[in-house]
Amino acid sequence: MYGFWKPRVLGAWRVPTSGPAIFAVNHAHNIDGPMLMGTAPRPVHFLIKKEAFVGPLGSFLEGIGQLKVDRDSTDRTAIGNALGVLEQGGVLGIFPEGTRGDGDFASLRAGLAYFAVRSGAPIVPVAVLGSTERRGRLVKALPPLRARVDVVFGDAFDAGDGSGRRTRKALDEATVRIQGKLTDHLENARRLTGR
Repeated sequence: MYGFWKPRVLGAWRVPTSGPAIFAVNHAHNIDGPMLMGTAPRPVHFLIKKEAFVGPLGSFLEGIGQLKVDRDSTDRTAIGNALGVLEQGGVLGIFPEGTRGDGDFASLRAGLAYFAVRSGAPIVPVAVLGSTERRGRLVKALPPLRARVDVVFGDAFDAGDGSGRRTRKALDEATVRIQGKLTDHLENARRLTGR
């Protein structure tokens, strides 16, 4: 990432240095996940759609510990693998909106709340900003070479209410709490970076 663009990483000191954690990342561009993987202070294991695991890219993704997920069904293997990352004290990366969009955390899916409540791992909000501001001249689908992309880490927080409940109602309440925290972080990150 540092060879092609100029990442500016802010708040990396907020990431817990050990133990399980979940990075909740906004997702406006294909480069957001790789940018976080290349700049995060700890290795990150993302749930990535199975369609990306083809040819050499698939071997590469598996080699660096990324997790294949079937988005068309309840993929119990992917869920087990993701919980395994957290049980082993690793970092799980999740795009809580499920797919690329405006990157504003406006429509969260329940997966993030499930992993956070089930594992008890803290959530670290992450805003990747600048990846969609301009198009490159050589490769239109990517930001221009040497463009600045900001990666802003927020304060870790617990998604649950402390009761340990894992009911549908508890997950719905956790999703509301998470959305508020992520939206606040994104607003703060935009103010901080001027983006």
